[in-house]
Amino acid sequence: MFECFVNYLKLFKNIPQGDIDIIEEELEHRKVTEDEILLNEGQVCKEMFFVCKGVLRIVALNEKGSKMAYFFLKENQFCSILNSFNNNIPAIEGIEAACDGELIVLKKQKLLILYEKLPYLKELITAITTQSLLDKIQVRNSYLGEDASTRYRNFLIRQPEIALRVSLGDIASYLGITQQSLSRIRKNIR
Repeated sequence: MFECFVNYLKLFKNIPQGDIDIIEEELEHRKVTEDEILLNEGQVCKEMFFVCKGVLRIVALNEKGSKMAYFFLKENQFCSILNSFNNNIPAIEGIEAACDGELIVLKKQKLLILYEKLPYLKELITAITTQSLLDKIQVRNSYLGEDASTRYRNFLIRQPEIALRVSLGDIASYLGITQQSLSRIRKNIR
């Protein structure tokens, strides 16, 4: 399972086998089940996840106190609450498994050790996670200002691999519509 992580990093930088061995020593593999909570809101995030299989969702409470899905992360994406992870402060979001999956877990203390041993790794992971965050925000913002039906159609076009694997409740929450409205929209586009 570690190969998926290492192969992904190697897309961006040639990594010598000796460094790969060092990296693999500090990684953990974790299987997760649908709806498993990886981080609760209010906790300090001490882990970064790399999705090898499955989908994770970042959740937060909306103004009404209901839990909403704000982002989905799929294979070959990092997932963490970066502000909490980097600054050691309580997270205002949580992380949950949207479906069964397999993750590579980078615990913060072990990641800091890796950064000391392999300084280029910090620059590499920071660049990847920063770009990923910008991409997530761009996708999320692309739904703003659209009616519910258009948001759903665009979601199916932009994120079909997510649409096939997460619950309708998660999709409705992510798009900011009720599950009833989503059911009506789905019925009308068939």
